[in-house]
Amino acid sequence: MKLGVFAVLFGDQSLEDALDKIAGAGLEAVEIGTGGYPGNSHCNPVELLHDEEKLEAFKQAIDKRNLEISALSCHGNPLHPNQEIAEKHHEDFKNTVLLAERLGVDTVVTFSGCPGESENSRFPVWVTCAWPEDHAEVVDWQWKEKVIPYWKEQNEFLKQHGVRVAIEPHPGFVVYNNETALRLRQDCGDAIGVNFDPSHLFWQNMDPVASIKELAKHDALYHFHAKDTAIDQQNVAGNGVLDTKPYSDELNRSWIFRTIGYGHGEETWKGIVSALQLVGYQGAVSIEHEDSLMSVDEGFQKAVALLKNALIKEKVGEMWWA
Repeated sequence: MKLGVFAVLFGDQSLEDALDKIAGAGLEAVEIGTGGYPGNSHCNPVELLHDEEKLEAFKQAIDKRNLEISALSCHGNPLHPNQEIAEKHHEDFKNTVLLAERLGVDTVVTFSGCPGESENSRFPVWVTCAWPEDHAEVVDWQWKEKVIPYWKEQNEFLKQHGVRVAIEPHPGFVVYNNETALRLRQDCGDAIGVNFDPSHLFWQNMDPVASIKELAKHDALYHFHAKDTAIDQQNVAGNGVLDTKPYSDELNRSWIFRTIGYGHGEETWKGIVSALQLVGYQGAVSIEHEDSLMSVDEGFQKAVALLKNALIKEKVGEMWWA
């Protein structure tokens, strides 16, 4: 495994400055935002696909710092009932796949998307319970009419270009846990796998270690985000974990995103890293920062320090019982 970072952390800096900071911290991999919700401050796929000189300069900026691209990421909602949004996010995805092919990058990260409840919807509808029966009907309609047809088509597109997609399970979208991620892969094709982000699993009461092992059994673990979640047990006791208050309302929310180590301790993260190693994961551990209580630079440095301590680069010698 290689330690890396999702470079949108440094979206207010130039590509060169961001890469200098990443290389200077001793990292080996970088994940680049190419559109969707994270934006494309460091990489405009349309521009690079149509300008060979700019494409070569982009590659050289990364290569000369001895970094590799772990993934191109365009987290969006190509199933949005607003067609303008859906088409924009689909174009971002399509161009990101084409750019990945040109760069020799094998993984694109995005969301599954979420449709509305019918052809007349204005906004996405994420269903969280089975009753009244309307909810089950909505889920059935979403998968049959929108999710499966779209991702079957994208699975073929990905295969044509030698790229795979790592869908990030995220509440608010139709893929939000292992079950829904594996359903998408089974129904639509094996060019579809998972970008594993424990922060979205912690507050759903999922065990990241068990989840990693399950995905690995299906060869579905394609990429990994290192981000944590702190759960406020007092607020959970009163209100549960389904929380629509703004992320900025940290005091009253049931949970908030944190820098790794500030939601779950180092032992938890060592267990997660060990699980990745046990299942043979060879990709990047890509640091992501969405901690509203800590600056980007502080969060980045603390995450790097914890993960460097947790990662085992190679097995030293042989065990005495071997």
